[in-house]
Amino acid sequence: MTLAEKPLSLTVNNEKVGPVPVPEDMMMQDFLHEYLNLTGARMGCGQGICHACTVIIEQADGTLDEVRTCITGAHWFAGRRVRTIEGHAGRRSDGSIELTPVQQAFIEHFSFQCGYCTPGFVTGATVLIDRLKRRPVPRAELERTITEALDVHICRCTGYVRYFEAVREVVLKTPGLVLG
Repeated sequence: MTLAEKPLSLTVNNEKVGPVPVPEDMMMQDFLHEYLNLTGARMGCGQGICHACTVIIEQADGTLDEVRTCITGAHWFAGRRVRTIEGHAGRRSDGSIELTPVQQAFIEHFSFQCGYCTPGFVTGATVLIDRLKRRPVPRAELERTITEALDVHICRCTGYVRYFEAVREVVLKTPGLVLG
């Protein structure tokens, strides 16, 4: 028995991929791991509950959304722009890595212990900041807003307080995300 395949083309971390023959029922996480060697999206629960596997989808209008790769088929991503955790940091002109403000804050706040869930939290925080750039929240609603955005992410090492503090710091330091 052979698996039915069909071609898949998409953009991952600003690089065109495909067309590549991919089994029709393959999950995106398996595609990222097995075809692209991008292992940052982690298999946690395999049921879409823990969000360790999330990636960013860059919509045509420039907005960002989180998508869980363990429960979403690879072919759902056809033609889309995907950013994995490996695509967050940039490169300086001298070739060194330049972390995003979220990544830097997570390091400064020692936000993770084992680091397994960190890619999902970085993704969630990045999507939240993108949303706040478009729709800032009143200062009085900031804690609730961060909690709601990160609440779906599960950390088995109980690192929530440090994740929360890191995200709050980035939001408060970034002009225009908070009203008042």
